Formats: sequence, structure tokens, C-alpha cells
Amino acid sequence: MTASDRELEAKIRELLDARSRDSTICPSDVARAMSETEWRELMEPVRRAARRLVDAGEVEITQKGTVVDPSTAKGPIRIRWTR
Repeated sequence: MTASDRELEAKIRELLDARSRDSTICPSDVARAMSETEWRELMEPVRRAARRLVDAGEVEITQKGTVVDPSTAKGPIRIRWTR
């Protein structure tokens, strides 16, 4: 894991901490917080960081409010603290 990977995980935690416990964030929120101009390039690294946090039991990935398996999720996702 690189320093950049750790920074993305930390940014996910930071953004979730800044919201109510029941709120979610979009991977693009994280990417834009990390880079105003090159955020699109960060989308897949953010999704990978979220999957690592799922594996660690820290967060859940949802689609339309339902927890999904991050390894098979396609399309838009949201990230929230594990409930």
C-alpha cells in the first residue's frame, strides 16, 4: 500500500466524520477533496480504498441504500460507516 492509498483512506474517514453518522459520501467527494483538477483520475483509486475499508470492517458500500458486495458493484456507489 502506498502513501497515496493511505491518504485516500484517511480522506474517506475524514469526510464521513464530518457528516452525521447515518450519512453517506460519494467517491467523487473524496476525489474532489484530493484534487480539484484531476479528480476523475482518482475515482478508481478511491473505490479501491473504499473496498479496503470494507474488508477492514470500517465502512459499507451501498447502492440505492442497500449494502452491496464491493467486488461486484457496478455503477454509482455510496460509502458509509458500518452499521
